[in-house]
Amino acid sequence: MSGTPHLVSDVMTHTVAAVGRRAPFKDIVQLMQEWQISALPVIEGQGRVVGVVSEADLLTKEELRDGPDAAYLQLRQPVDVAKADALSAGDLMSSPAVTIRADATLAEASRTMAQEGVKRLPVVDQVGLLAGVVSRADLLKVFLRGDDKIAEEVRHEIVSHLFPPPASVIEVEVHDGVATLTGRIHDTSLVPIAARLVRSVEGVVDVQFDLARKTAQ
Repeated sequence: MSGTPHLVSDVMTHTVAAVGRRAPFKDIVQLMQEWQISALPVIEGQGRVVGVVSEADLLTKEELRDGPDAAYLQLRQPVDVAKADALSAGDLMSSPAVTIRADATLAEASRTMAQEGVKRLPVVDQVGLLAGVVSRADLLKVFLRGDDKIAEEVRHEIVSHLFPPPASVIEVEVHDGVATLTGRIHDTSLVPIAARLVRSVEGVVDVQFDLARKTAQ
């Protein structure tokens, strides 16, 4: 009933910086500085993503530079402590990489980021090759949709199906992403369904109702 959801491929960055397993430490730092990013996919072959190296991976070297005591080291995972001596991307990276398919929905990408505690995801195509990168900022782009476009989608994809005239008469207004449905409807039991569907429209921040039952004439 509702419109086709945006996919990761609609918002991701297609031009991506990446490194191979043998990329040296300083080259990784320089590439992050040049691209102003906090993580880089590590690839091999024709672009298969095998890991991700992040600022956190690199900072382990500085964190442990002055040889902290054993009590502090016990608070860190052995794999993280080992990264202090790493010299290349292959030794620094977190593997396997947490990735997302280009044809995944933005909701799926958001859940993956939340579950894995990451700020950006390498995007892979159907055969697992690097196709781009999607960040938290990219996922928020849907909230830049104009109010008029959101209202149009709500009217045509939801209201016209759930509350068709003349049984119901509904006005739809959207202001700063908040959708308001006003009018009279024949079946008030459909309101919870309408609320769920309207909230699923990308760009909607919230939904409000000012509806009354339409009595039979």
